[in-house]
Amino acid sequence: MNEQIEFAILTNEIYKEWSGMTAKQYKEYKGLRKESLRDNMSELEVLLADIGETTTKELAKKHKPYGLDENKKIAKQGGEIANNTRKDIEEKLGTTIVTKENALSYSYQEQKQIKE
Repeated sequence: MNEQIEFAILTNEIYKEWSGMTAKQYKEYKGLRKESLRDNMSELEVLLADIGETTTKELAKKHKPYGLDENKKIAKQGGEIANNTRKDIEEKLGTTIVTKENALSYSYQEQKQIKE
């Protein structure tokens, strides 16, 4: 398996743990098509993604996982830490962090076919 595919799999593991969705599901949830998911996250959503990814990287340095299965376990642990942080923040704010809102506020205009 190539590195890009493994990176996407591990990113999805992190996202699933902290947000409950894969990156693709998260984009669909936000109503995005080709736009960047991160560009359309709130500051807190980006921070949670960063916590998950950075924690995963640090855990991988410490535990030196080998192969995709071991790396997936580490990615889930990093995502779990971000999810715990999410729950703490949401409890204090009294609201959910993961929302359908887009930071860049896209609106789509469907193209109409012109009949000749």
